[in-house]
Formats: sequence, structure tokens, C-alpha cells
Amino acid sequence: MTALLDAFLSRPIAHRALHGAGAPENSRSAVRRAVTAGYGIEIDLQLSADGTAMVFHDYDLGRLTAETGPLQRRTAQALSQIPLKGDQEGIPTLRDILALVAGKVPLLIEIKDQDGALGPMVGALEKVAAQDLAAYSGPVAVMSFNPHSVAKMAELAPDVPRGLITCDYTDDDWPTIPAAIRAALRDIPDYDRVGASFISHEAKDLASPRVAVLKKLGAVILCWTIRSIEAEAAARKVADNVTFEGYTA
Repeated sequence: MTALLDAFLSRPIAHRALHGAGAPENSRSAVRRAVTAGYGIEIDLQLSADGTAMVFHDYDLGRLTAETGPLQRRTAQALSQIPLKGDQEGIPTLRDILALVAGKVPLLIEIKDQDGALGPMVGALEKVAAQDLAAYSGPVAVMSFNPHSVAKMAELAPDVPRGLITCDYTDDDWPTIPAAIRAALRDIPDYDRVGASFISHEAKDLASPRVAVLKKLGAVILCWTIRSIEAEAAARKVADNVTFEGYTA
């Protein structure tokens, strides 16, 4: 287990960077805003067709760009030429964002599930993420909903702190994930196996008894996604820090 640095607890963490008008989520502009404001930054990783770690949340391009179709079918070069809606710059790579942040603020990286059902078909994205992070010296941590992904990062980048993104896995929110997998993940059974030092738990489920047990055992508790000062105050009764958007934390 590699401990999460205290830097991740000193300031709130901007969800998909400090996005808003003129600075779309996971964009260079949103990252620059967060760095200027001194917030920690959370970003998402997807894999391009030619094996590059891209900073982008969705699997499809349609919500965030004028293009449509799976991101994974485009090369990194092609993706870099697709402007994000509300911005003039294209989709950044992880290396682009690492160069922008340059250790100035903590960087929390979500590795998006590449298996499709939170299963074991992972490895390619984790490999390139680990390669990109190898020369990075700033405060950084990785996390995923998929415990297989976190286990792979433990193998590839053991010195990078890692955690699990967790929630109550309801039918409505997770319709494509088999019920048996959801039921198992709900109890966060992989925390010790993957060498996690933290969880990032859904804010509405922070009263979960399992969260309380992990906190008592020394796990750092982060949470997602907080959208008001009032919600932040409530979350901090359990959580050590929050991931926020839509207000000034």
C-alpha cells in the first residue's frame, strides 16, 4: 500500500478540473483555471486507437465535441484536432496535462473501465498511464471503479498511490453491469487486495457501514461529486476531502 499524500487533503479537488463557461471539463483551460486557483484536479483517462492515454470522460465523442462515435476508434493525433465544445483546443493527452500541472497541485486520475463490465479485460490503458507517470514528480494518485484496473496499476506503478471509486451500484445507475458484480462491488471487497490507500465514494452513500469500517481502519475517504457549499459541509462529516464542481469550494 502506497499512502495518499497529505496534499490531496489540503484543498478541495476540482471534478474534471475547474470547468465552466469557456473551459470544458477535462480541458487544458479547466486545468489552467484549477492550477491558478490552487485546487487539486481530478481527470479521466480513455485509450485512443493507437494506444495513447487521452484525458476525456465519455466513451463517445458526441456530448463533448461536434464529432460522434467511440473515442477508441480515433488516433491520438486525430483526437488532438477535435475541439472540445466551448473551447478552441483539442482533446488533450495525459502527457499534455502532466506538462500543464507540472506538480503545482495534486492530480487525481480516474482510469475509465475498458472491460465494459468492470471485469478483468484491462491492461492497455494502465500500461500507457504508468509509462506517462514514470517521469512525473508531482503529487499524483490513480483510481478506478474497476478493481482489476487498480490491481494492474499496483503491478505497473507500485509507488503511485491508488484507490477505488465506490458507490451503492443501483440498478438505475448501472444497468449494463451484471447484478452479481454490482452486489459484490457494493461491499468494497478488493480494498486490501489491490493495495488501496483511499476510496472515492459517492456522496449520497457516505453513510454506508462499509465506508465507516474502512475509515476506522485508516482508509482516506474522498467523495464525489459535491455541487454546493451545503452538500460539502454534510459530506465532510465523513469524508476527508471532496471532489466538487459548479461552485467555488
